[in-house]
Amino acid sequence: MKNIRLLITGSKGLIGSRLKVQCLQKGYLIKELDHLYPKDTTEYGDLLDPVNVEKTVKDVHGIVHLAAVSRVIWGEKNPKLCWKTNVEGTKNIIKAALRSPHQPWILYASSREVYGCAKEFPVIETCAVKPINIYGHSKAKAEELVMDARQQGLVTGIVRFSNVFGSVFDHHDRVVPAFCRAAIQKKTLIIEGQENTFDFTYIDDVVDGTLRMIEKLDQGISLDPIHFTTQKATNLDQLANVIEKRLDQKLEIKIGKQRSFDVSYFVGNYNRAHSILGWSPQTSLEKGIAQFLHMLKREL
Repeated sequence: MKNIRLLITGSKGLIGSRLKVQCLQKGYLIKELDHLYPKDTTEYGDLLDPVNVEKTVKDVHGIVHLAAVSRVIWGEKNPKLCWKTNVEGTKNIIKAALRSPHQPWILYASSREVYGCAKEFPVIETCAVKPINIYGHSKAKAEELVMDARQQGLVTGIVRFSNVFGSVFDHHDRVVPAFCRAAIQKKTLIIEGQENTFDFTYIDDVVDGTLRMIEKLDQGISLDPIHFTTQKATNLDQLANVIEKRLDQKLEIKIGKQRSFDVSYFVGNYNRAHSILGWSPQTSLEKGIAQFLHMLKREL
């Protein structure tokens, strides 16, 4: 991988920050694009600025496109920004890649939200795409753009993430960090949709899988959508119990109203990741929560 230069968009986020470290350790040269950097730094960038995007992309061999309006609630609050960032921003990345002399591959970070309310579980990657919220719709549309780019000659891959957790760089109000922070600080834990059930995946497992996808893309192999999941269902009440048990304390819990725009159940099949990449989850929910709580205690 000598002199292979990668661009990571969203490099200061939950997945991007950890992926950047691992890529550097493996010898990749890394460029970054993230609006969270100061505007006077070379790493600063806005997906909606096509000139800057093209300038950033022109000398890279691969693009891991993580940058996005990355939460369902943000999409509901500002649907126009969600669509512009996730769809138009992805268009800018693709256009820049197609114009580049290197024709870099693109690994697009999508979400389980594209499935909406699936009917059969665990969900496989060929399940119908039927999003129910603006965030899911924007991710599904961006996936279409990436698949179209493949038809135009780019090597592409799509990964659909599911409730990734395990980093202090995560948004504090996402379910796992919110629960864990409330527990450590002995605050009331609010559960919105007690029976909401998800497939929680640990950050290290997700980054490992992403690196395996990068290796395939580097070889010129395009990849259809892939899950990194555990194939295990955990509802929010059970998640709270895992945290309680680890901290050996009784949590004060308040049951809130479920949000109308949320998917309430998802468990994903990871057979495709295993067969193509040799990947399987290595971190149980209990172990991942224990490690995350340890990190948070040092920060708080």
